[in-house]
Amino acid sequence: MNYEINAENRSLGRVATEAVVILRGKNLPSFEQNIAPKVKVKITNISKIKLTGNKLKEKTYKRYTGYPSGLREIPFQKMFERDPEETFRKVVKGMLPANKLRNEMLKNLTVEK
Repeated sequence: MNYEINAENRSLGRVATEAVVILRGKNLPSFEQNIAPKVKVKITNISKIKLTGNKLKEKTYKRYTGYPSGLREIPFQKMFERDPEETFRKVVKGMLPANKLRNEMLKNLTVEK
């Protein structure tokens, strides 16, 4: 099954939550937690998404390089301006359960500007 979600003038969290529900298969009557459904989700107009609150100014993503004092912080605004598709994938990845099925579900997500 293929789903398409138009993100234009919609809140980031609302669109991400809708995508996660479909990717996990919770909208299907045959939902099982231990099986990733065979559904494809396509998100369009991600660059026209509505960002509410102070996300652009206050939210940061952190990563560690592995070296001493290697903590890198990237502001959400800079990350979103650079690559909105990858930023949305990160948001969805954070909402999916951290298990072996997460990468399998993320392969079924397509994001377009």
